[in-house]
Amino acid sequence: MTSWKEHAIWWHVYPLGFTAAEPAALPAGAPTRHRLRALEGWLDYVVELGCSGLQLGPIFASETHGYDTIDHFRVDPRLGDDADFDRLVAAADARGLRVVLDGVFNHVGRGHPFFGDPAHAHWFVPEGEGHRTFEGHHGLVTLDHENPDVLDHVVRVLDHWLARGASGWRLDAAYAMPAAFWRRALARVRPRHPEAWFGGEVIHGDYAAYVAGSGLDSVTQYELWKALWSSLNDGNFFELAWALKRHDELLESFTPLTFAGNHDVTRLASRLDDERHVGHALAVLFTVAGLPSVYYGDEQGFRGVKEDRPGGDDAVRPAFPGRPEELDPAGWPVYRLHQRLIGLRRRHPWLARARTSLPHLTNTAVALESAGPGRVLTLLNVGDEPYRFPLDGTGLVVAEASATGGDLCLVPAHGWKILTLS
Repeated sequence: MTSWKEHAIWWHVYPLGFTAAEPAALPAGAPTRHRLRALEGWLDYVVELGCSGLQLGPIFASETHGYDTIDHFRVDPRLGDDADFDRLVAAADARGLRVVLDGVFNHVGRGHPFFGDPAHAHWFVPEGEGHRTFEGHHGLVTLDHENPDVLDHVVRVLDHWLARGASGWRLDAAYAMPAAFWRRALARVRPRHPEAWFGGEVIHGDYAAYVAGSGLDSVTQYELWKALWSSLNDGNFFELAWALKRHDELLESFTPLTFAGNHDVTRLASRLDDERHVGHALAVLFTVAGLPSVYYGDEQGFRGVKEDRPGGDDAVRPAFPGRPEELDPAGWPVYRLHQRLIGLRRRHPWLARARTSLPHLTNTAVALESAGPGRVLTLLNVGDEPYRFPLDGTGLVVAEASATGGDLCLVPAHGWKILTLS
């Protein structure tokens, strides 16, 4: 039987930003804010988009942005409490949506009660006159992943929230943690939750080796993400070709987590030099193998530039209105484009593991052929003139395109087309 996690399509939300939560933890004694409930009003929107799951950013008690956790067993009071979490999971489950949580286990916030407690000194890594921090961030203190007590703690956290209704975990900064740590943790968690999905954040390095060493189901595909927008900006589809060759090799061992945007990067609509190329990037995302993730707001064409400064993530982690009807009408054509492309992918579920070849390639025109039980041909043209691909279109029909009509293999200037078997 096919597992749900082999064909997941995520709507990725950063809850603290989505709900306009306070930028820092509430003062002691302040009443709990029940903001998680706001997400319930968006679940039908997610279903209509075509996604099968909700990938949540950090929801646990933290000092500021969620990645400086101070209690892994408590929902951040800025977002709600256990009852709010249970309500959200139940509402998602009623619509057939899975919920995946963001687990920050490489480090904790400096205000974590164990940091500075002599009884837990062995949980942290001494360095110089202080303790090791995550990538130089003073407020993020690194845990000692060779310590069995840290392993026990992480196992308890994973198990607790899976038992409460979560379907899996996105593991933050997995690239900074030993792969062997996750192999030890999952050996204890998977027997109790065999259908749970575990994906790690890995930016650079050998993705396949990390998956093999850790036992994770997947890792983030940053190489493909970068090629999606930079090949379009540079008019250099040879970069995309190289990334897809690497992507195909990864499929020998796992299905990567693919995306055009997330909470840590400049939004696609702001990354692209030419707004006509948004459809090109999405056409690739939804016709090549992977587990696609749509970052909230990207499906509405939101803009936002990440800056390397305190608060520099705020522009890509904005608040959403109270209900879908309050969104800017200008964004709905982009939403409907996402709908159509996700719908195409769900009609061809084998695309999740499809192998992609490039039967035609120039700097500004490329044909991607994704093959499995079926055949999907994606044609991209970023040139200033129409381009006719020298391909045999026998038996193919246009499934989606930036413009309709004309020769099957003729793509307008700065246009794209997806062909499928008739």
